[in-house]
Amino acid sequence: MTGEVPDVAGVSGKRTLRPLGGLLTAIAVSLTGTRVSAIALPWFVLVTTGSATRTGLVAFCEMTPYVLVKTLTGPLVDRAGPRVVSWTTDLVSASAAGAIPLLHSSGLLTFPVLLALVALIGAARGPGDLAKEVMIPDAAERSHVATERATGLSGATERLAATIGPAAGGALVALLGPLTGLVLNACCFALGSVITALVLPRGMGGATVKAGSAQAEPGYWRSFGEGLAFLRGEPLLLSIVIMVGITNLLDAAFITVFLPVWAKDSGNGAAAIGLNNSAHAVTALAGSLCAAAIAHRMRRRPVFFVAFAIAGAPPFLILASNAPMWWIVPVFAVSGFAAGFLNPIIGAISFERVPRRLLGRVRALGDSLAWGGIPLGGLIGGAAVASWGLAPVLLAGGAVYFLTTNLAGLRPEWREMDRRRGRTGSALESSIQ
Repeated sequence: MTGEVPDVAGVSGKRTLRPLGGLLTAIAVSLTGTRVSAIALPWFVLVTTGSATRTGLVAFCEMTPYVLVKTLTGPLVDRAGPRVVSWTTDLVSASAAGAIPLLHSSGLLTFPVLLALVALIGAARGPGDLAKEVMIPDAAERSHVATERATGLSGATERLAATIGPAAGGALVALLGPLTGLVLNACCFALGSVITALVLPRGMGGATVKAGSAQAEPGYWRSFGEGLAFLRGEPLLLSIVIMVGITNLLDAAFITVFLPVWAKDSGNGAAAIGLNNSAHAVTALAGSLCAAAIAHRMRRRPVFFVAFAIAGAPPFLILASNAPMWWIVPVFAVSGFAAGFLNPIIGAISFERVPRRLLGRVRALGDSLAWGGIPLGGLIGGAAVASWGLAPVLLAGGAVYFLTTNLAGLRPEWREMDRRRGRTGSALESSIQ
C-alpha cells in the first residue's frame, strides 16, 4: 500500500510499508529459527550424551555470551550502524549453526567444539537482536507509522515467532530428528541476513553516532554511572529488576533442562515440548492483546501479582505431579495467558519513571541485570536434576517462584505502581527543569 504524505525529517513523503514490513519479517524469521533451536539443540545434546548436566552447560555457553555481548555492544551498534551489525551477526550465527550438523555428520563434532559453536551463536545473536530493536523507530518513521504501533507490531511478531517456532521445532525433531531443526535454524539466520542487507530501503539503519563526532557526550563509564545511579534511586524499578532476574533464572532452567528431561523421562518426546510451549505462546499473545485493551482500566498491583502467581509456579508443579498431557497443556495455556499481562505493566512503569534522556542506558542496565541469571539457569538446573532428580527439583523451583513473586509484593515500594500512571518519563523530566 502506498500513498503520498508530507515529508518528515528528510524521509520521503511516499508512504510504503517496506521498511517496517521488511524489518518485522527479518525479526520474525530470525526469532523463529531461534525458537526451533531452543528445542532442537537441548534435545540433540540430551539424546547424544544422556546428560542433563551437559544439556544445561550448553544453554549456559549460549546465553552467557548473549547477555554479556548484548550489554556491551550498544556503542558499536551506534557507530557502525544497526543494519550492518544485524546482517553480519546473522550471517555469523547462520555459519555457526550450520557447522553443528555438518561436523556431526562428518564425525568431527566433539563436545568442546559444540560448546564453542554455541557460544559463538550466542555472542552474535546478542548484538544482532539489539540492532533490530534499534531500527524499529527508523522503520516506523520511513513507513509513516506511529512508533507505538510499530513497537506493538514488533511485540506481536515476537509472540508469533514464539508460537510458530516451538510447534515447528517439536514437529521437526519428532519426525526428522534434532539435526534437521538445527539446519532450519541456520537457514533462518541466513534468510534474516539477506532480508536486512538487501530488502530494507537504502540508507535505513545507518550509524547514529559518527566516528570523530564533536558532540559533547559523556564518556562510556560516566553514562553507565548515570544509569546505575538513577536505577539505584528508584526502589520500585530496582525491585522489579531483581524479581524478574530470579524468575528468569528459574524460567531458563525450566525451558532448557526441566522440560526436555521431563519429555524424555515421561516418554512424551520432543513433540510434547513443542505442544506445551506453543500453547503457552498462543495464550500469551492473547493475554498481551487483552492487556493492551483493558489493563489501563485495572489496578496494576493486584493484576501484576495475580498474573505472576498464575504464570510462574503452576507449570513446575504440574510436571512434578506426573499428570497426563490433557491436564498439562491447559495449565501451560492458562499460565501463558497470565504471563501476557506482565510485560505491558513492566514496560509502562519503566516509561513513566525513567526520563527520556536516560531511558536507553537505564533499560539496558535493567535488562542486563534481569537477564543475568538466564545463563546460570540451565547450569544450575542441570546440576540440580543430576543430584536430586527431576520431581524434587520441580517442586523446589515452583516453591521458590511462588515465594519470590508474592513476598516481594509486601515491600512498600510496590504501592507506587499506579502513582505516576499516565505520565511519561519525558513529561516528568520537563516538569522538574
